[in-house]
This record gives sequence, C-alpha cells and structure tokens, in this order.
Amino acid sequence: MQGLVLLLVLLCASCHISLSLTNSTAGNGTVADGLLENGNFENAPNATNMKGTVVVGRYAIPGWVNEGFVEYIKSGQKQGDMLLVVPEGAYAVRLGNEASIKQKIKVIKGMYYSITFSAARTCAQEERLNVTVAPDSGVLPIQTVYSSSGWDNYAWAFKAIYEVAELIIHNPGVEEDPACGPLIDAVAIKALYPPRPTNKNSVKNGGFEEGPYVFPNTPWGVLIPPNIEDDHSPLPAWIVESLKAVKYIDSAHYFVPQGRRAVELVA
Repeated sequence: MQGLVLLLVLLCASCHISLSLTNSTAGNGTVADGLLENGNFENAPNATNMKGTVVVGRYAIPGWVNEGFVEYIKSGQKQGDMLLVVPEGAYAVRLGNEASIKQKIKVIKGMYYSITFSAARTCAQEERLNVTVAPDSGVLPIQTVYSSSGWDNYAWAFKAIYEVAELIIHNPGVEEDPACGPLIDAVAIKALYPPRPTNKNSVKNGGFEEGPYVFPNTPWGVLIPPNIEDDHSPLPAWIVESLKAVKYIDSAHYFVPQGRRAVELVA
C-alpha cells in the first residue's frame, strides 16, 4: 500500500514538472509556442516599484526589462474621456516617448520565429512601434485600427542568429505629452517551419496553416506587415507586397472553408 502511495506521488510530481515545462519551455529547453514569460503582464510590479501608474526600476515588471517612461495600466482605467480596455487579462503596459520593454528568449539558432503582440494607440495619430531582435528590426505603424475594440494584433518575424534572442519593443515617438504612447499587451512567440509542396498542392503553404501565433480569445485576427517593414514574413512562403497589412484569421472566429487558418485582404 505504501509503495502504491509513493508511486502515485511520483506520478503526480512528474506530471506537474512536465506541465510546468510545457507552459514555459519546449522539451529542448527553448521557448515554447505561446505567451512569453509574463507576456500578458498579469504578474504585476511590487507596490514599491510603482509611482501612481509609472513603473519605477528597470526590472520592476517580472520577466521584462523596461527603459524610459513605462506605465502599468489596469483595464477600465480612464485617460481623459477615454476608457482604456485590455484585451488579455486585466493589465497592459504603455510605452511613453522613447520607452521600451525587452526580454531574452532561448531559441534554436538558424530557425525562424514570429512574434505576435496586441497594441492600441492612445493619443497620437501617427503612433508606431519599433520591434527588434538583432540584427533584424522593423517599424510597424499602428495608426490604422482594424478592430472595433481599438486593439489589433501584430505579427513580426525574425531569424535566430544566436541561441538567445533579445526581443525589444520600442516606442520611437516624441510627443508633447510624455504619457502619450501605445499600449502593449499579450506578447507571444511561435516557431515557423519551412512549408513544402504536397502531392495535392504544389503551392507551398497554400492553406495558410503555417503562420504566426493566434490568440484564442481575440476574434480580430493577426495583422501581417508588408515586406518593406519585415525582412522575414510571419506567413512562410508568402510575401505581403502591398503597402497595407494582411489579416491572418482562424476558423474559431471566421468562416474558413478548409483547415483552421486563412488570410483576409483588408486593404
């Protein structure tokens, strides 16, 4: 009987370790598909690292390093007459003038990855975000809003040159009000695998099944930027040639005739 109890304890412990590993890293120790560590910013800074809504200290937000004027925003918070709503959980961050957040990610050298994140503009019409994983970098304009919530999901791809990639999301804007700046929430990653033609379709990734991470709880899809803003397409085998983004959608929220993914030409 004692042996049976011990076996059950060991099984439970093994299961717990396996689940913990799956939620944070893949089996080889690299980052798993899904949210980054504290990617939805629900793990809050300590009260001693807050001055009102302003984050004080570079390492105050768990899992992240922040530079410059960064605010920790709660869903429902008001900015003038505008009510700030957060799409994933209850918290987000706002990047002021020249502010940034960054996180180091363990990746597979030579592999392609796509970053997906939610963003919303607050004050300026010409807000944009600079996304960097050295040596790749791209500036994504966020002034055009494609969803009724005011939030959009953006994808950006990079090739891993090193075994540890440092993701930086930076607001290059300079506004009169330092509190003006885009809101960021729900930062995720997904490994991209080179698609191959099949005996049923010679077009690579013809069903668009291989693409960026799609948040299951957001119904407005993921915007894939034009190739002038991203050297590596988050949609393998395809290049967005237009000056506007293409929306990557899923069958959970849209009618997709075959498979689970499709693209919408929104512009």
